[in-house]
Formats: sequence, C-alpha cells, structure tokens
Amino acid sequence: MENQYKLRLGKIEEHLNDWLPENTGGAWLEKVFKLPGNHIDHMLLESLSYPGWDLVKRGGKRWRPLLMYLIAEALAGEHGASAALPLTPMVEFAHNASLIHDDIEDCSEKRRGKPSIHLLYGNDVAINSGSFLYFLATACLSVSNFKNETKLKIFDTWNLYMRRLHLGQAIDINWHKYFHSLPEIQSYERMCELKTGCLARLATVLGVLSVEDLHGASGENALSADNIELLGKAAEKLGLGFQILDDVKNLLTGVPGKKRGDDIVEGKKSFPILLYLHRYPQKLEFTVSCFEAAHSKGMEAPELEEFIQDIEKTGVLEEAKEKGVEFIKESRSLFTGISAFKDENAKKLLTGLIDFISS
Repeated sequence: MENQYKLRLGKIEEHLNDWLPENTGGAWLEKVFKLPGNHIDHMLLESLSYPGWDLVKRGGKRWRPLLMYLIAEALAGEHGASAALPLTPMVEFAHNASLIHDDIEDCSEKRRGKPSIHLLYGNDVAINSGSFLYFLATACLSVSNFKNETKLKIFDTWNLYMRRLHLGQAIDINWHKYFHSLPEIQSYERMCELKTGCLARLATVLGVLSVEDLHGASGENALSADNIELLGKAAEKLGLGFQILDDVKNLLTGVPGKKRGDDIVEGKKSFPILLYLHRYPQKLEFTVSCFEAAHSKGMEAPELEEFIQDIEKTGVLEEAKEKGVEFIKESRSLFTGISAFKDENAKKLLTGLIDFISS
C-alpha cells in the first residue's frame, strides 16, 4: 500500500513543482502574472517565490491534497483523481501560507527542522511570500479545464474556508496573548475545527466538486447534500484529531522539526494544557508564571521543563491522546459510511491514510 501512496504523492509533487519551481523564469512569470518573460529581474522574482518554495520543499505529510485525491478517486476512479489533481495547490499552498504567517505571529524559531522562514528571510519578505502563496493557490483554477460554473463553486468554497481559517487563527491568537484566559474544551474544539479542520474539509469538498464537474451534480457518482455534509464533518474530525495528537507530541517529544514544549513558549492553550487547567483550576497561577517565564526566557527556561513534568504526572497527556484517537476513529467511521464511494482500492487507501495521519 505504501507504494500506492508514493505513486499518488509523486503526482501531487509534480503539480506543486509546476506552480512553485525552485528556479522561476520567463515562462513562470507569464503563466502566473500574465507579464512578459523579461519584465522582472530574475533575482527580484525569486525574492517572492523562493521563501515559499523553501518551506514547501522541506516536506510534510501532504495528507490534505492526498485526501482530496483519494476522495475523488473513491467516487469516480482514476478519472476522478485526475480531475482533482490540478487543484492540489489550492490545498497545499494555502496550508503552507498559513504556516509562514503562523510562525511570525507565534515568534516560532523552527519549522520542519530548519529555522522559520521569517528568521531566514526577514519578516517583510516572509509576510509578502506567505500572502503570495494564498493567491498563487488560486492561479491553477484559472487555467484549469473545469466548467465555468464549477470554477465559481470552487473559488467560492476556497474563499469561505480561508475566511474560516483566519477566524480560527484570530481566536487562537487572542487566547495565547492573555495567559490568564481559560477557554472551555468545547471552545478549543471549535477553534481547531476552524483553524485545522477547515483545510481538511476543503480538501474533501474540492474532491467532490471535481467529480461533479465530470459527471454532473445529479450523476451516478454524485453525493447528496447530506453525504457532502457528512464527508465534511468526517474531514473536520480528522483535522481535530490530528491537531490534538500534535498537541500531545509537542509536550512529550516535540513535533518533528520543532522543539519540545515550544507551544508553551508561544503561549498556546493546547488541548492537554486545557485539560490540565480544567482538572486542576488551582494550578492556574502556576501555569501563568510558567508561561510568562517561558515567554521571556525562551526554550532554556527551567520553568518550561518543570511545567511539562507536572503536566505529565497528572495523566492528562494520555487522556488527551485517547481523545485525539477517538476523533480519528469517528472520522474513519464517517468516511467508511459514504455509500457513494465506488472504487474499493481508493476506499482502502483512504482508511489507510487516516491511520497514517494518526501515527
């Protein structure tokens, strides 16, 4: 099954490389900006494109575009998957754009094992390049072969989920700016559905729209409105479970490419920390003092390790992990209940993808 994922991921990478190559030139300038190939100095052009390329090429699981691909393939086989492929940048570039801006807002030092983009290229270049990735994400739509009606649906859908993404980020920023804030668990879940889950939902909806363009909204491969909503909810649950497991890893070993406990340095109210505070409200002032120390002293603050050890002793990390796995299982159950999925191999790969994300 691993080879089948590699085959599909290879196709995804081709589309990403096509729209964001390491070495930009005249042909890329004309395709993206509709400008003559010699209109802009090559080095100036790369000051816009290269920081985004740097982050994208560092890797990542690429599970969001792969989810889109497999949804379309499960609905309509290879033809459905091929129809969805051109939309790969709309999912993956938007994700990477959000990471660049997120690292600036959180003052993060590392991303995917290397210094954050703003530390390498400066805040001004990083902000501009991150914003550019959002707009580059939609460029693929203008040259696609989708019907005009489908293009409009895709563009409206993408914009809706980008608005939701930024709403979720605004909530997260507000919480980590004020160390005494104590959101409810349900509020955290809603924030994650917006900030993390909406990109997963976007991937599924784009997969559906790609197939609808092939067969029509009322064709044999079409999904009912209820099934589309069910599919979106499954994707949100997947994103939420992924985020909670990410929160736990941050405090246990550190997320790959980042340092253990950097969420605390950034002031984030992650799921395990909220469980800890709601379980032990008397620990709020201790928590605030540790957040303040980590914020001022950075990763070397002794209070950081003291705080993590205290959290570990309570058992909330295990409880949080169980909750994340529970959301993943809910997601798998919802996905497997979609009767419109016809391609058995793609259905199997879809289930395997969910296991891969939660590993």
